[in-house]
Amino acid sequence: MEGGCLCGAVRYQLKSEPFDGGWCHCRTCQLNSGSPAMAFATVPVGDFVFTQGSELVGKVASSDFGHRRFCTRCGTPFLMQVDHQPETVDFSIATLDAPDAVVPGFHIFYASRIGWAEAGDDLPRHDRFRPDTRGL
Repeated sequence: MEGGCLCGAVRYQLKSEPFDGGWCHCRTCQLNSGSPAMAFATVPVGDFVFTQGSELVGKVASSDFGHRRFCTRCGTPFLMQVDHQPETVDFSIATLDAPDAVVPGFHIFYASRIGWAEAGDDLPRHDRFRPDTRGL
């Protein structure tokens, strides 16, 4: 699978199939994406590879437990890495060339959702991280 940013300057490739796809409703993801929730999925850290424009990828500590990478030209958010889980990265499904290929299967930080953005599905909802994967 491949993906990239809005302006086309940065491209990436996934070297393995994504897993643990979900919707994050935390306030940080809301502000980062400009939307009520961000659809994300996970790959091992070495399996998310920038193939073009890596020098344009910025890094910001977006919370007290992780950092994000984004295109410094157009602002497209690519991924988040949780500090206490350095073996994986969570990437934005919407940045894939074919985002329909990865379907979210749960909601996290649902307690932080915006009131008018109630999920219209039957997916599992977690108030914070999923306890089986993040332990927070």
